[in-house]
This record gives sequence, structure tokens and C-alpha cells, in this order.
Amino acid sequence: MIKELTCICCPMGCRLSVETEGDEIISVSGNTCQRGHDYAISELTAPSRMVTTTVRTSEGVSIPVKTKSPIPKEKIFECMDEIKKAEVHTPVRTGDIIIEGTAGTDIPVVATRTIA
Repeated sequence: MIKELTCICCPMGCRLSVETEGDEIISVSGNTCQRGHDYAISELTAPSRMVTTTVRTSEGVSIPVKTKSPIPKEKIFECMDEIKKAEVHTPVRTGDIIIEGTAGTDIPVVATRTIA
């Protein structure tokens, strides 16, 4: 079976063709770099995404946050539910951990901007 993907690792947006046989990946083609090859394998075996959004502060300002690394795709809604419930007090610095581990993972949610 051939699965078609578009690589999201860089602006090139390579059209990838992944040949599979059952759960086994036979070949990846269409990528112009190793990142495209690695993306295709990851997307078919364990898809993950960065989550970016905002968190409320007790002072009424929202601060931008993101997961420190990609989380499993099936955990995105659980992660967003936890972030919606979160509230922080300023000051907050870029990189401060807002949630220690989200959606049952050890991946923290961190601030992406400093708010005094």
C-alpha cells in the first residue's frame, strides 16, 4: 500500500510516498533530506505535534505557551483541557514551566514570552 504525505519539517513541503506492507514501512520516497524520511516514519508509527496556545494570568493577561517538545497526537485534546484550567501569576519569564507534565506525559508546558 502507498500512503501519500506532505512533509511539514521545512518550507519545502516535500510530497512523500511511503510504501507499507501491513505495519511495516518498506520505503520512503519524495524527500529531499533526511528530515523528510524521518518525518514519514514518525508520522506513520507515532505521530506527535507541538501544542501552542495561551494561558490566563490572574492579572487578566494571556501569555503564550507551548509544549517543550512534541506530544503524542492522541494527547492533544487532553493537553488543551489541562492548559485551559491553568492560571499563572506574573511575572513569568520565557522558558518558565507552566505545567510540569501534560496529558500524562513528562513533557512540560512552558512560557514563550516574558510578562512582568
